[in-house]
Amino acid sequence: MCGISGIVDVLRKRPINQGLVRAMNDTLVHRGPDGEGFHFEPGVGFGHRRLSIIDLEGGKQPLYNEDESVVVTYNGEIYNFQALSAELIDSGHSFRTHCDTEVIVHAWEEWGVKCLDRFNGMFAFALWDRNRETLFIARDRLGIKPLHYAILDNGFVVFGSEIKALLKHPELSRSLDPRAIEDYFTFGYVPEPRSIFTSIQKLEPGTFLTIKRGEPVGTPTRYWDVALDEASVARPTADIQSELRESLKAAVSRRLIADVPLGAFLSGGIDSSAVVAMMRQLDTDSLLTCSIGFSEKRYDESEYAELVAKSNRTDHKMDLVEASDYSLLEKLVHLYDEPYADSSAMPTYRVCELARKHVTVALSGDGGDENFIGYRRYRLFNMEERLRSFFPDVIRLPLFGFLGRAYPKLDWAPRVFRGKTTFQALGKDSAEAYLHGVSIFPAEGRGWLFSDAFKRDLQGYRSSEVFSRHLENKHFEDPLRKIQYLDFKTYLPGDILTKVDRASMAHSLEVRVPFLDHEFVAWTASLPTSVKLRGSSGKDVLKKSLEPLLPKEVLYRSKMGFAVPLDVWFRGSLEHKLMETLEGERLNDSGIFDPAALETIGQDHRSGRRDYSAVLWALLMFDGFLGSVAAGQ
Repeated sequence: MCGISGIVDVLRKRPINQGLVRAMNDTLVHRGPDGEGFHFEPGVGFGHRRLSIIDLEGGKQPLYNEDESVVVTYNGEIYNFQALSAELIDSGHSFRTHCDTEVIVHAWEEWGVKCLDRFNGMFAFALWDRNRETLFIARDRLGIKPLHYAILDNGFVVFGSEIKALLKHPELSRSLDPRAIEDYFTFGYVPEPRSIFTSIQKLEPGTFLTIKRGEPVGTPTRYWDVALDEASVARPTADIQSELRESLKAAVSRRLIADVPLGAFLSGGIDSSAVVAMMRQLDTDSLLTCSIGFSEKRYDESEYAELVAKSNRTDHKMDLVEASDYSLLEKLVHLYDEPYADSSAMPTYRVCELARKHVTVALSGDGGDENFIGYRRYRLFNMEERLRSFFPDVIRLPLFGFLGRAYPKLDWAPRVFRGKTTFQALGKDSAEAYLHGVSIFPAEGRGWLFSDAFKRDLQGYRSSEVFSRHLENKHFEDPLRKIQYLDFKTYLPGDILTKVDRASMAHSLEVRVPFLDHEFVAWTASLPTSVKLRGSSGKDVLKKSLEPLLPKEVLYRSKMGFAVPLDVWFRGSLEHKLMETLEGERLNDSGIFDPAALETIGQDHRSGRRDYSAVLWALLMFDGFLGSVAAGQ
């Protein structure tokens, strides 16, 4: 795992500021502490920070083809590199190393952009072909590895694994994108392809961009997508369960290749437990697992992690996170480079910190919920969708639209009386209802939070356009597959994978994700919804498939999630900081927020009338981000 950066002149061959490329590369030392490398030629400057995983001595980057006319700087792992190397050698290519990086340059020579179809792995890379005078940048299918880029008005392209590398460029604008701010206070992160800065783009998962020198810069091209809009395939349940175990085992097996110590995260949930069980099935001799426990018992899954560790005979390591462990708040602002409001980034940081004390590579269970309809919100959406289908639109939309507006928000009341959110969802179509459900602050709340001047800056933009863009020209056989698809396009890369990448790379730890093996994802996408969600039970086929391998106490318990006690913090140890932030100059003088709304949010939360935990955390993180921008960090 590594960090990449660079500058390319796509107009002509103007000199590259080598000191600037080195400065960009220095911002990524945490991603690759084992060494650095550079390539410079007229109009091209590539930087690389290396975390040595495979071919520890021979895999230094940037790396070249035989005559050094093709050079690559690369972050990731290509798990099928050995088979591809053999095929390329048979086609006449010569290899100087035993690492996966060299496959990229020869695959580009042999297959051009079609090389991406051959790779099984997680990757983000930039390749320069001197003979074709072409820059080729690409990102893996699911977005496990990040890649940011900017196309400057003067014809230079700047890229890097993290935004902080690009911000070293003095000609890059730091102006904030109002649409990204709207998206952030909707989702809690800024979805691809935007970043918080108008000048910087994120290359979307499953896309590439080729830029030929002297020609107009086009738009990224999609080379892969999860096929949830295609018809599912019905087959016997026993066959599906057998195929699932074998497919998941194959995905895990591909991720065990390493020349450094390797282990696994173990939360005590189904997905990480499944990965550990498969590692044990593959006869991993010394299997090390890591988990985080919480002193706040409603968030603590450590007893289940220990149960799985014991049944799979692992060397289990656990650290306890106290309920007052919010010390990472300032550090998270620096790690993520843009506003990021998933508070589970803190325990994720801690478990990566623990794992790195023992291993360099860790397998995780991320992606299981998206593949197998595991989130509670999927089940709630399914129930709402049944109700939506029961009422004709001509009745449903005005009736529940009115009830959603008129019914009071009763966060303090028993759950049976909290009907406002459900009424609001029933008054919308499927995608709008799902957006309403996942928003940290729904549209009417954002309208109240933002100042009139900022709303004018938005020029009518709303975050619903994120979903609309992904659903354009798509047809789904059932609404739940549509919702899964939207999570694969937004929540998974924008929140989950971003969280894990930054937290792990902060500790120079490589995390591999078997559930997001693209072949496994394609296979799960072919399954009908009925085998994944049965009644109110998500992940049904996954649970049944794992019954021979995992304790039933783990498989059939309520999902807890990887959360922190924000409500406790904001009414206790963090209350003073929270009020200082809401009353402070950065938020109130930014021109983005209505000061009266900030005051009301704080007062209502402190009094217990409303639970604003999610939006308050988002405001805290946004305030920290504004501070980093002001400081020029």
